[in-house]
Amino acid sequence: MFGLSELALVLIVVVLVLGAKKLPELARSAGKAARILKSERKAMKEENASRPVPGAEARAPHVVTGRVVERDTPQERS
Repeated sequence: MFGLSELALVLIVVVLVLGAKKLPELARSAGKAARILKSERKAMKEENASRPVPGAEARAPHVVTGRVVERDTPQERS
């Protein structure tokens, strides 16, 4: 991954590009987005856990039947 010097360089470039005034606003927005994603993930997990799968107990494995076809000559890939 990144070493400490690379991470410091990236942070310096971000400060220079965005400016010191925009960084708190950017961090606040990122925090809000992370909280929203976390709450939505939790809600989806609870929704899926409370909903039973119909016929899950009596479900048989799906078996696909077919036959193997062998080629006489190998087909070239382009």
